[in-house]
Amino acid sequence: MDNVLNENKIDIPLKGFTHGGKFHSDDVFATAFLKIINPNIVIERGFEVPEDFDGIVYDIGRGRFDHHQADKEYRKNGCPYAAFGLIWREYGSLIFDEEEAKRFDLSFVQPLDESDNTGSDNTLADIIDEFNPNWDSDESYDDCFFRAVDFAKQILENHFKAVKGVLRAKVLVNKAMEDCDGSILILPEFAPWKNEVVGSTYKFVVYPSIRGGYSVQGVPISIENRTLVCPFPQEWCGRQPEELVEMTGIKTLRFCHPNAFLAAADDKEDAIKTAQLVLDKNNR
Repeated sequence: MDNVLNENKIDIPLKGFTHGGKFHSDDVFATAFLKIINPNIVIERGFEVPEDFDGIVYDIGRGRFDHHQADKEYRKNGCPYAAFGLIWREYGSLIFDEEEAKRFDLSFVQPLDESDNTGSDNTLADIIDEFNPNWDSDESYDDCFFRAVDFAKQILENHFKAVKGVLRAKVLVNKAMEDCDGSILILPEFAPWKNEVVGSTYKFVVYPSIRGGYSVQGVPISIENRTLVCPFPQEWCGRQPEELVEMTGIKTLRFCHPNAFLAAADDKEDAIKTAQLVLDKNNR
């Protein structure tokens, strides 16, 4: 994967060893992550660690990257570590800075670690589990394991790319926030904006739509709560373009989402007018 690694001077393992037989999401994602930070790593599987093995041993052997011993480690929030979490803690800084690495651990790694340790429901862990051979199959566990690893590696690479895209967008969004009026944020192109805008004074974001024209999106109260700070009028929602023009007087307003979080206009100035009209209605 291009440009995934930060320039941190950490020794990256050349060889890895994990347990054989049935596999789970923690050893699969741990392996996938190791293959991202070192595409040339050689991974072995087995039921006993060779005495002369020179490499990273995980999810077996009761060492620092295993979690099956009585004194296994827990995070401060009580979530137990599994192999993926232990390896992410060690090497996550190769991907993200400390803050983003902790955020990824909380949102992505911990649910998998929790599932592996407790059996709690987790859809992604269930999907990985289904890569194991069926009880009456003659497939090799190792072959199935490495197919699961390839799948998990793609998931991680996609996620890392998306997060790094959000981090790049931060610069563009912050510059636009400095240049705009504090209520309607106008972006020169679409970029992930919620991390920066939610919680600010801005109530609408206007940006070019990939479908053509301009989108007008309401800012939610919080990342977790999608309720808009300044909602679109309910009577606009789901209306035909000609109805919207008649109701608002805005010539190119052509869409308002039935769930009232998004509108669209053909013209940039009309998109801004749409946001301003909603602001005025809510301030009456």
